[in-house]
Amino acid sequence: MCRLLGFVARRPTSVFELLGQEHFDAFTALTAVHGDGWGMAWLDPDSPTIRCVTSGESAIAETAYTQLARQRLGRAGIVHLRWATPGLPVTPQNTHPFVDGGYAFGHNGHIAPIDRLEGLLTQEARATLRCDTDSERYFRFVKQCIAEQGDDTKGLSQALGVLTSEFPEASLNALLMTPAHMFGVHINSKASAPVDGLHKLFSSTEEIPYRHTDDYFAMDFRRTPDAVHVISSGIDPDGWTPVPEDTAATVDLASLEITRLDGWATQRIEESD
Repeated sequence: MCRLLGFVARRPTSVFELLGQEHFDAFTALTAVHGDGWGMAWLDPDSPTIRCVTSGESAIAETAYTQLARQRLGRAGIVHLRWATPGLPVTPQNTHPFVDGGYAFGHNGHIAPIDRLEGLLTQEARATLRCDTDSERYFRFVKQCIAEQGDDTKGLSQALGVLTSEFPEASLNALLMTPAHMFGVHINSKASAPVDGLHKLFSSTEEIPYRHTDDYFAMDFRRTPDAVHVISSGIDPDGWTPVPEDTAATVDLASLEITRLDGWATQRIEESD
C-alpha cells in the first residue's frame, strides 16, 4: 500500500516544481504512513535510458530524497512512497519503482496470494524476479504480456484483463513508464482500504491523512499546457480532477496526448461470458 506521483512534461522538470513547496511538504509528510522506503525513476533527458534511485528508509529522513526532488531530472518520472504489506520485508530491493530496461513500474495495492500471481509467470519471467513483493510479480507479468503482444498498450490491456479476472478484489493501481508512454492504472473498486492498519498507526481518526479512510485508492490527474500529472490521494491541491473508477489511460511521452485504455475491460467481459 503506497503513494504514487507521476508526470510527463515537455521539458525536464522537478518534483518540487510540479507540486510547489506546500504540496511537496504535504506529500512527503505522508511518510507518517508510507515510510517503508521511497524511490524515484525518470527518463534521462539525453537518452532513452530510465534512471532510478530507491531506498528502504523513510523519504522524510533522507536528504537524497529532497535533493533529487529539487532537480530537473527528466521529462517523465515516477515517485513512490512505500507502506509495506505486512509480512514483506522493508529493504531497498522491495522498494518501487521497479526498473528493467526502458520500463519503470510503481504499484499501490496488494495482490494475493502471491504464489498464485507468480504462477502466471513463465519460467523466463520468474528468473528475472529480484524481490519478495507481489508488486514486482505484477510488473513482470505486465512485461511478459507486452513481450507476447509486441506492443505496450496491447500488452498492458492483456495483463489487466487477466488480473481483474483472477484477482477481482485486488487494487491494481499503478504507474508504468515505457519507452513511448506513461500508463496510469486506477482499478480498485472491489479492494478494501487498510483501515485497521491506519488506526494502529494513529491515536485518533483526525490524525489519519486526508482521504485515507474513505478514499484510500483514489487517484487524481491534472493537465497543464506543458504537462500531465497524476497523484494518489493524501493531499488536497486545487486544480486536480478525480480519475474515474476502474479505468486505465496512457499519456504519449512525445505529444502528451491522453488516451483511455479500454481493451482490458472488453477482454474481461469476453472472458466472463
